[in-house]
This record gives sequence, C-alpha cells and structure tokens, in this order.
Amino acid sequence: MTITLMLIGMLGLAIINVPIAVALGLVALVAIYVIQGATMLPNLALVMLDGASSFPLLAIPLFILAGAIMNASSISRRLVAFASALVGFVRGGLSMVSIITSLFFAEISGSAVADVAALGTILIPAMKKRGYSKEVAAAVVSSSASLAIIIPPSIPMILYAVMAQTSVVKLFVAGIVPGLLGAIGLAVAAYWQAVRYNFPVEERFRLDHIWATFKDALWAFILPIAILGSIFAGVVTATEGAGMAVVAALVVGGLIYRDLNWRELRKACVDGGVQTAVVMLLVASSALIGTFLTEAQVPQALGHAITQITTNKFVVLALLNVAFLILGMFLHSAAAIILVIPIVMPMVTAVGIDPIHFGLVVTLNLAIGQQTPPVASVLMAACSIAKADIWETTKVNLPFIAALLFVLILCTYVPWVSLALVSYFYG
Repeated sequence: MTITLMLIGMLGLAIINVPIAVALGLVALVAIYVIQGATMLPNLALVMLDGASSFPLLAIPLFILAGAIMNASSISRRLVAFASALVGFVRGGLSMVSIITSLFFAEISGSAVADVAALGTILIPAMKKRGYSKEVAAAVVSSSASLAIIIPPSIPMILYAVMAQTSVVKLFVAGIVPGLLGAIGLAVAAYWQAVRYNFPVEERFRLDHIWATFKDALWAFILPIAILGSIFAGVVTATEGAGMAVVAALVVGGLIYRDLNWRELRKACVDGGVQTAVVMLLVASSALIGTFLTEAQVPQALGHAITQITTNKFVVLALLNVAFLILGMFLHSAAAIILVIPIVMPMVTAVGIDPIHFGLVVTLNLAIGQQTPPVASVLMAACSIAKADIWETTKVNLPFIAALLFVLILCTYVPWVSLALVSYFYG
C-alpha cells in the first residue's frame, strides 16, 4: 500500500510537470513526515548529500563531460564518414551508417541523448535530402542511439551498480554481447525498411576510401579501446577511466584534431554541467526514498509477498520485465533505476537472479523505454531535430523496437548471452 501511494503521488506530480527529481524528493519528504514524524526532517539534507557523494557516481559527470567535449569536436563527423565508406554500398546505407556510427559513439558517450544530439544533427538532414521521410530519419537515429546505454560505458549501468551495490566493471563487460546483438537486430530492421521503401545506395564500395576515412578517424577508435581496455584489465576503476576519457577528449579534440576552440569548450562544459545536475539531483532525491523504504522494510515485504506466490526466477524476471517496460513509458531511465532498484533487489537476490544478469535486463528494458511514448526522451530529441510528429515516428519505429525486444527476451531467458564474457574474464 505504501509503495502504491508513493507511486501515485510521484506520477501525479509528474503529470502536472513537476520535475521528476523534485517529485521524488517531495514524495519521500511527505512519507517520512507522516510515518516517522518531524524529528527526522533535520537529517534529510545530510541523507541527500551522502547519497550523492558516492565515489563511483563521480564517473557520471566525467563521462557526460567527455561526451560533451567530443560532441564539440569533429569526432562525430569523422565517425560518420568512416561508417558511410564501410556500409554506404548497402541499400538504405544512411540507416546503416546511423547504426554503425552509434555503435562506435556508444563507446564514448554513455548517453543516448548525447548520441542523438551529436549524430542526429548530421544524419537526419542528410537522410531527408536523400528521400527518407522525416519520421524514418528520426526513428533510425533514435533507435540506434539506444545502443549508447547498452554498450559500455553506460550511465544507467553506473547508476544501477551503485543502487544494487554490484560491480560496474562486470556490468560494462556484460553489455558488450547484448549491445552487438542489438546493433545486428537494428541493422536487419533497417535493411527491411530500405527494401520496402526502396531507399537509395549511398556510394560504391571502395577500399581506398575506407582506408582514408579510417586513418582520419583513427584517434576516435583508439580512445574507447584504450579507456575501456584499461577498465576491463583492472588497471583503472570506472571512475578513473572516466577521468581519462575527459583528458583524452581534450587532447584529441584540442591538440590532435585542432578543432576544439574555447567557445565550443565552454559550451561543452555548460552542457555537461546541466546534464550532470539533472542526474545528481535525481540521485540525491533517491537517497531520501531509499532511506525511508529501508527503515520501513518495504523491499523486504514486497520480496516476501512475491516469493510466496512463486520462487521461479524466470517468472519473476517476466513480471519485472513487464513492470520496467511500463515504467519506461513514463520515467526517464535514471529515475526508473533510482526508484525501483532499491525496492526489488532483495527479491531478486532471494530468488537467485544474478545481479549482473538483472542489470543487463534492466538496461535493455530502459533502452526500449526511451523509444516508447509518452515520455521517450531519446525519441523526442530525435523528433525535435527532424521536426517530426512523435506518434507518427513511433509507428515507423516499431520494427526497431521489436529488434530490441528480441534481444531483451534472449538476454532474459538465456543468461549466458550477457554473462559469458563476465565468466570468461572474472571466473
């Protein structure tokens, strides 16, 4: 009953356009006051500060800043040029270019919205000029950008690792295979659409052009390999790797490519600061929710109630999939993780679900949620660039959503897909 009332209160505030972070804080504040009394209120500021001061969370603003700096340089353009040379000969080549470029860019930004902002402004106008409808252009770029939260580094994975108290590095490793499968599924859906709508071939296959664009974008490829390789090898933590990403972005954009000026750098810092403030306010507000739920033993009660019905972990995963798919329609990924993970983790542990496996399931659910209205933050960003109607774009987007759903079902019921690399590297 307590969880239901809190959810209703939070959704009600969200409907009247109260920011999610503020809604979370208000609901927690009221719940603490009603249940525990006014004597708890003076401690709430310290609870919020402690909740947002976790060392692993420092990776979030650093990866956001690294992505913003890279967006301000020519890295996006160089990646697009290489992807076009690589797959432009396929029918509907620009759709494939979007997917391949997002696959590379995902290893830098960790944010699907940043992916859309960086690549959508280049690819969507190009697709419209080549005869793609604005809805198709927005759908392709939006769905491709979802790879950014599946393939490491991923900001939602960092949040999940902190909330679930598990290894962010293992989560990063677990995301590699599902991310590649997602890219393949999206490519199949894009090719089907290209044949159906008779989209054009962009350019003929030329090895010399591929080599030239590869050399031009070489540093863009070296960056994620060096950073993620250091993290996976245990040389640096995820947070230290994020710091390396910022330094590398400044060196590559400012000193090697020489196209990062002070004006663009200032804008990148401001954009990164704004995105960080949104996420960290959510984290701080979630600390209040977490404290209340823990002291009231709500997660334990919920876990006990469900395990009384079933202890089959695959049935529990099916129920949680449905819950996250619905929540994804109404909440941003960070808010969904922060709100739900502290509640369900005791139950997940009780039925024997691996927390790394569950983290991938959650991430895939939220990647789909970014494509399903009414919230659909990534889809809205793409529609804004394309000047397309969100509901018409959603109709076009259905084959891409189906591809991501297939990967979700595969990863849910064949845990080996996400855990094979983790087992290989970490035993």
